[in-house]
Amino acid sequence: MTILDMITTLPFWVAVLRVATPLIFGTLGVLMCERAGVLNLGIEGLMVVGAFAGWFAVFHGLPLWGGVLVAALVAGALGALHAFFTVTLALSQHVAGLGLTLLTTALSYFAYRVAFPKVNTPPTIQPFAAMDWLPVPVLQQQTPLTLLALVLVPVLGYGLYRTPAGLALRMAGESPQAVESQGISVARVRASAIVLGSALMGIAGAFLTLAAFNAFFFNMVNGRGWVCVALVVFAGWKPGKALLGALLFGFFDALQLRLQQADTGGLPYQLYLMLPYVLSIVALIVASRRATAPQALMRPYIPGER
Repeated sequence: MTILDMITTLPFWVAVLRVATPLIFGTLGVLMCERAGVLNLGIEGLMVVGAFAGWFAVFHGLPLWGGVLVAALVAGALGALHAFFTVTLALSQHVAGLGLTLLTTALSYFAYRVAFPKVNTPPTIQPFAAMDWLPVPVLQQQTPLTLLALVLVPVLGYGLYRTPAGLALRMAGESPQAVESQGISVARVRASAIVLGSALMGIAGAFLTLAAFNAFFFNMVNGRGWVCVALVVFAGWKPGKALLGALLFGFFDALQLRLQQADTGGLPYQLYLMLPYVLSIVALIVASRRATAPQALMRPYIPGER
């Protein structure tokens, strides 16, 4: 089977969209934070805690959408902690983000071990069902969370570029002084963006346990958070291009799985696993040459300071 044969089948594009879904949520979350001027490197841990919190809530009786809400609320609350350190205390955004990732990942694994001390096989739940009632074939085998991710892209784009709140958020990342001159609290705008962005990161993790799989297990996020941080640069901090970047990574990842299955030369599987990352890095290098980051990104703002 040739590569052309692989990429022209419906199951291939179903896999592309499924792989891209958590990246869409996560990338939009990072984009919101960075548009407001704050780098959130806590995304990897927030995805882990979202995956665990959503699954744990459903395992104990909440409906699936209730699990999604729990994941968003828990991740948003932890995002508020990140906002306290980076916005209120003006501490290093790199250190605070990495510390948040370590904290949330460790707490999630600890909570899992406490809740299931003698379980070797992760307990399972009934995940979201496919939307086989939709008229679009590639969406019929997806879950409602994928549809939500796709809808959020134009919604966020409209909010950023067509609403006063979006303008304030963008200016908080470009010129905080201009925001302050209008009587708007820069700290409030940035903190709100971090909390909402973190909630999206939590939903990205919840997708893994409530839709892609039906259980929580260690290392299931597997670096997707760091990929989202890179995709924001690839997208030039624009929601539409963020969707394109997520789909591009999903394309490479789905392709490497099929190349592994078709390999008859006995190549090490690690070569295929690295393929989406290598190709994404190349695409990132090409795109980032023309990308312009928000001017106040990673710059703490002190009211009244010029």
